[in-house]
Amino acid sequence: MTPLEPPDPVRKIFDGRIFSVVVESITLPNGVPLQAELIRHPGSVVIIPVTETGDIVLVRQYRPAVKQWLWELPAGSLKPGEDIETAARRECHEEIGLIPEHLRQLGAFYPTPGFCDELIYVYLASSLRQPLSHETARPDEDEDIQTGTFSAGQIRTMIASGEVVDLKTVAGVALASPGLASPPASAPA
Repeated sequence: MTPLEPPDPVRKIFDGRIFSVVVESITLPNGVPLQAELIRHPGSVVIIPVTETGDIVLVRQYRPAVKQWLWELPAGSLKPGEDIETAARRECHEEIGLIPEHLRQLGAFYPTPGFCDELIYVYLASSLRQPLSHETARPDEDEDIQTGTFSAGQIRTMIASGEVVDLKTVAGVALASPGLASPPASAPA
């Protein structure tokens, strides 16, 4: 497969706090020209915080784009130049108020590669502890977050029933499944 040539002109349509929107003139490998409308994103982390009892902490927050309160794994965007593991610790602290002593990267994925270059890194977080007095976190201004603790089986059931519809949460649970306890509840016959 031949790599694509760099885009000719790039027009920036929007430059926001989290992402930008551009239109790039490219020629596909088959020779077809394309005006690609793309979202440029710095990347994100999603954290699977596992308690001492093996349960997982989810956050519930209002998502204006879909006009719903959603249960999700804690997550957030990378800050410019921020180390990925540092971002995972920061987001865990900001969103659930706990700091993981141990982080293990489980993988990474592009949730919407058809129009966005956001790469989401998935981390399993364990040995969660309360922050020390000098370890402060400031939640994002646009977040109204509640937390809840669930078993892996409960979360799988919530996914199957449509109660959890957030892609990063579904993918994160799938990546972590081999190491998470409690198999999914069986469906009624």
